Amino acid sequence: MDFSTEWWLLAIGFTGQAFFFMRFFWQWVVSEKQKRSVIPISFWYFSLLGSFFLLIYAILRRDIVFIVGQSTGSVIYIRNLYLIHRERTRLQTMG
Repeated sequence: MDFSTEWWLLAIGFTGQAFFFMRFFWQWVVSEKQKRSVIPISFWYFSLLGSFFLLIYAILRRDIVFIVGQSTGSVIYIRNLYLIHRERTRLQTMG
């Protein structure tokens, strides 16, 4: 790989990795503040963004193993966000 011509590809990959790092880092910060294990909604958004950028990276690299892994993970992240937002909407209408 020629770094001078594919710097943008590395930028996409590292952006995805940064979002995946942030999901665990932020989960740790929130848990420390609350003195209990918490998965904040931002965990799922960081997961989805990380998966999106890494999926782009995998497609551009033509890595089928990575493509399958990132695309299936995104389904789980989207489903969790849907369930969270549905529950929040339900609680607001009851409220």
